[in-house]
Amino acid sequence: MRIDIVTLFPELCDSFLSASILGRARAKNLFEAHCHQIRDYTTNKQKQTDDYPYGGGCGMVLYAQPIADCLRAVQQQCADQGRRKPHVVFLTAAGQPYNEETAKRLAEYDALTLVCGHYEGIDQRVIDAFGDEEISIGDYVLTGGELASLVVADSVLRLQPGVLAEEKGYQDESYWDGLLEYPQYTRPEVWEGRPVPPVLLTGDHQKIDAWRGQQSRTRTRLRRPDLYEQWCDTHPLTPGSWKRNERAALVRTEDQLNAAARVYSESWQQSHQEVCTPEFLAEHTPEAMRQRLDADREAGWAFYLHSTARTPDAIVGVCHKTGEIGRLYVAPAAQNKGIGAKLLEFARKKLPEHPHPTLTVLNTNTRALAFYRRMGWRPTGVEAVYGSDKEAGSAVYCQELKLRYEAQ
Repeated sequence: MRIDIVTLFPELCDSFLSASILGRARAKNLFEAHCHQIRDYTTNKQKQTDDYPYGGGCGMVLYAQPIADCLRAVQQQCADQGRRKPHVVFLTAAGQPYNEETAKRLAEYDALTLVCGHYEGIDQRVIDAFGDEEISIGDYVLTGGELASLVVADSVLRLQPGVLAEEKGYQDESYWDGLLEYPQYTRPEVWEGRPVPPVLLTGDHQKIDAWRGQQSRTRTRLRRPDLYEQWCDTHPLTPGSWKRNERAALVRTEDQLNAAARVYSESWQQSHQEVCTPEFLAEHTPEAMRQRLDADREAGWAFYLHSTARTPDAIVGVCHKTGEIGRLYVAPAAQNKGIGAKLLEFARKKLPEHPHPTLTVLNTNTRALAFYRRMGWRPTGVEAVYGSDKEAGSAVYCQELKLRYEAQ
């Protein structure tokens, strides 16, 4: 790839492209970079590049002519190399917001030219004549486009083959798959009394990947809810096929009810441990959950117990009166095996008279929220609010969200 930067400060840009990872890649000819001084293309003796804006106002505006002549020179250089006409990007405050998807798209060009604005901007006529697009790196104003151009250059060039040691170096990072990256740790194992999360020391890569995925979802939901919702919407989850040793049976007998209560208790305590006090969690014993199941059945709910190799490991409930699905819990030992997705789809199909069934989930349960959204469920409102000042046993403020099935 060839990248050109049209700027009033080529030394600044060139020094950045010659340092660190990009500098080493540039020395290996993994990409070609050129920084062009706009003043070299002026036609006046003073090497003036700007003037007062027509219509009045403060500040100065960059001339169209020197930028245009510089771009023509870059085009000719690319043609002499047998390259296609470069894709020209103007870095302006009025440009489209920049993100990783844009970086991926720009990384596909054989030649990319970045034009740095300055002062009050660039004469619009040269942008209209040469620009393929305008980009802004954020909702704030810089004194010049150099920093913006280097941000774009860095994010694009690091995607070029060989620039990073391995492709996984950028595919696991923030924004690549729509989520923020999980937290990272290195030696020592304990720093100033702060230990590394134990799961990272287990050597169990399946558990580590699950932990990292959860951390990424939590970070994204809390810090960038817009990205979180987009990720869920663009990563639909399709239930896998049922295995021969799997079955879901309607709960009828005492043994089935007790087994369902055990799964319910164990999974409920796990999913609520961050929002409830230890004392309150301890109250949710299998016996207590059996009472809840009995009360729900009297109110019209039907429950199904999922088993794998005859071992009960998940439950789900449906209410034909209201079109609700609830009590979807998978035993901790059986999680991350696709059972929840299969059981949710199973329950939904048990309610053919309700094309848009509903369910509820705590907003703090980011794993469940991502799961439901990927299965086609969307929030419709707040069912209840919990907090230490509202209900005994609640350790933090949280909301119980109502979700509705919207997928076709």
